[in-house]
Amino acid sequence: MSEHITSAIIAIAIGVFGILAYFWISNALLDGFIGRSKRANKEVLREQIRPWLFVGPALFFLFLYLVYPVFETLWLSFKDENSSQFVGFDNYLWLFKDPEFHTTLRNNVLWLLVVPTLSTLFGLVIAVLADRSRWGTLAKSLIFMPMAISFVGASVIWKFVYHYNGEGDVQIGILNALMVALGAEPQFWLSVPFWNNLLLMIILVWIQTGFAMVILGAALRGVPEETIEAAIIDGANELQIFFKITIPQIMPTVVVVWTTIAILVLKVFDIVLAMTNGQWETQVLANLMYDWMFRGAGDFGRGSAIAIVLMLSVVPIMIWNIRRFRQEELGR
Repeated sequence: MSEHITSAIIAIAIGVFGILAYFWISNALLDGFIGRSKRANKEVLREQIRPWLFVGPALFFLFLYLVYPVFETLWLSFKDENSSQFVGFDNYLWLFKDPEFHTTLRNNVLWLLVVPTLSTLFGLVIAVLADRSRWGTLAKSLIFMPMAISFVGASVIWKFVYHYNGEGDVQIGILNALMVALGAEPQFWLSVPFWNNLLLMIILVWIQTGFAMVILGAALRGVPEETIEAAIIDGANELQIFFKITIPQIMPTVVVVWTTIAILVLKVFDIVLAMTNGQWETQVLANLMYDWMFRGAGDFGRGSAIAIVLMLSVVPIMIWNIRRFRQEELGR
């Protein structure tokens, strides 16, 4: 344990002092280079170059770890399992004929419809109710707390909720203990097709509801009081005010929250891996990619093809989200 702590401290020290050394040396070289220049506008030139000294390393690592892997993965998706021969679109043709991929795609669509919608809905309801309660701050803190838990940690917690000990044994899983208390038979819930996917989705809803609550709560507090007071004077009741006055004014925020969670959902991996390992028809795209890429014999061609499909499924939502942000900025 002490060795890991020492290694971490050394790594942090090297990183911090390395960055400081880089900026000091690069600024010294820049000043020296500009000082020897015969240009009249030396200060203007210095100010034009200096920002690139700060963003240059970030752009380099961004290209190295984000941009380059995309093109490399795309190239690998047109090769065979060992990346030794070019096979064209064979991996993609196999992908769309594979029954397991069809099941996986269905699961991803189900995750995309259920998790962002429930997370946003619960977050909105809790944000409204918490603002009207004496214990609102405490309730918000408790609901936001799962955001601090990793997906694997949350999966371990919920695995105890769904745990099944076998018929005739004492059930320590909360859900099966309730079933026994109500006189019903305990179930191995994670092996029940369709319903097991919904049980896995509950975990992510539990985590992301706090995020939706915080963002939507801030949006609710930004609704002008004048519009609500005008609606009350006109005789509107609470439901009419909420659905016809409040919701339309915070709808851009609702959409942003939904799309942000949707992007996260399309990349979900940890929960499925920790809970079912993709068994019992719970596979999602990220897990299917991992299985083909790194498990068994390893097929880099098919794994890369799945990775490209996963990336393409995320890109439209990201583009739409960015365009919406730009429209809002221009509207201001």
